[in-house]
Amino acid sequence: MKTLINRQFDFMGKRKIAFAISAALILTSIVSLLFQQLNLGLDFTGGTLVEVRYAVAPSLEAVRQTLEAAEFRDVSVQTFGASNEVLVRLQQAFDPEVGDRVVELLRSDGDSVELVRAEFVGAQVGEQLRDQSGLGLLVALGIVMLYVAFRFQYKFAIGALLALMHDVTIVVGIFSLFQLDFDLTVLAALLAVIGYSLNDTIVVYDRIRETIRKSRIDDMPAIFNEAINLTLSRTLATSGTTLLVLTALLLLGGDMIHYFSIALIIGVLVGTYSSIFIAATAALMLGVDRQVLLPVKREGADEEDSTP
Repeated sequence: MKTLINRQFDFMGKRKIAFAISAALILTSIVSLLFQQLNLGLDFTGGTLVEVRYAVAPSLEAVRQTLEAAEFRDVSVQTFGASNEVLVRLQQAFDPEVGDRVVELLRSDGDSVELVRAEFVGAQVGEQLRDQSGLGLLVALGIVMLYVAFRFQYKFAIGALLALMHDVTIVVGIFSLFQLDFDLTVLAALLAVIGYSLNDTIVVYDRIRETIRKSRIDDMPAIFNEAINLTLSRTLATSGTTLLVLTALLLLGGDMIHYFSIALIIGVLVGTYSSIFIAATAALMLGVDRQVLLPVKREGADEEDSTP
C-alpha cells in the first residue's frame, strides 16, 4: 500500500480547477477593495494615543468595553511594555482633555490608573506611511522579479511575480472583505508573505529545472508533477511548523500582533497553494521546456568534440 510520501499527485491535471478557484478569489478581492476598501488602522488614518499605567495588570477586554460604553469609536487596546501598561488607540480628533477623560472612566471601575501620555497621530503622517509603504511593496516585488530572472530564466520570473501578486491580492482582499484592521503590522506581514512565498516558489522551480534536465521524456506536465511531488513533503513540513507557531502567536500574542498573525496565517496557506499551482502552472503556460533550460549547442560542436 502506497504511503502519502510515495504517492504521486496529479497537480498539473487539476490546474484548470485551481485557476478557476484563484480567479474567483482574486475577483472577489478586487470587488471588495473597490467598493468596501480597506479598514485602515490608526497608523494610516490618524487619531489619538493614550498610554496609562495600572497598579495591577488589567483585563484588556474590560478596558475596551468600558471605553466603548462611553461611546469612544474604534477603540484598540493593547499592553505596551509591561503587563500593567496599556496603550489605548482612538480613531478620533485630538482633544487635550481626552487623556484625563480616559483615566477617569477607567478609575470608575475601582482601579488605580495613572496617565502616562496622550498624543495625536496626524492624518498627514498616516498618508505618508500609506504612500511610502505601498511604494516599498512595489519595490520589493520588482527586486524579487529581477532576482528570479537572474537566478533562473525570465519565464520563471514572470511566473513567480504572478504567484506573488496572487498571494498579496488575496490576503489584502480578505482584510477588505471582512473589514479587519489594516495597520503597519499587517503591512509587515505582507512583506513576510512575499518572502515566504518566494522561498517556496524557488524550491519548486529549482526542482522543476533539475527534473527537466535529468528526464528523458518531453511530457512537461508529467515532469512538473514529478518535481512538485518531490518537494511536497518539504513544503508540507515547512508550512505545518510555521502555522503551528503562527497559531500560538494568534492565541497568545495579544492584540498588538493579532492581525499580524492572521495576515501571516492566510499568507502561508495561500503562498503554499500558489507555489504548487499558480507558479508552476504559469511557468508551464509560458512555455518552459527542455529547449529553454538546456544550453544551445554551437554548430559543429559535435565535430570538434570528435576530432582527436
